[in-house]
Amino acid sequence: MAAIDGLDDAAIRDILTTVRRIAVVGASPKPVRPSNEVLGALTERGYQTFPVNPGHVGALIRGRPVSGRLADLPSPVDMVDVFRNSAAAGAVVDVALALDPLPRVIWMQLGVVDHAAAERARARGVQVVMNRCPMIELRRLGLAGPRE
Repeated sequence: MAAIDGLDDAAIRDILTTVRRIAVVGASPKPVRPSNEVLGALTERGYQTFPVNPGHVGALIRGRPVSGRLADLPSPVDMVDVFRNSAAAGAVVDVALALDPLPRVIWMQLGVVDHAAAERARARGVQVVMNRCPMIELRRLGLAGPRE
């Protein structure tokens, strides 16, 4: 059965071994939340991570300073990881598509699917992953982290 995003293992491997800077939209300071665990796992694997959560601006999550909006990030990102529900994903994608430079990848977490938003991103040349977790994919593909 094909993945909902149409991407094969080679495409996912390429994304995970070439992106370096990842914004995690919806990152939670609560250790029991999946967004917190994924942020930590990505950081531990050598990615430069940027938690985004307007309710926690200025705090630290997993040792990383929190920005309130994608537009407030201190540097451009290669990938935007969306930890918001499907109904909110389109708005996050639209904000990501307003960034300059554009991210190369928009990654929607497990259970997050927005085909219309994905098409808007693809029309701008941005790769879209949907209904997947980068931490799970890193483990499944046997990847230790980004290429040096």
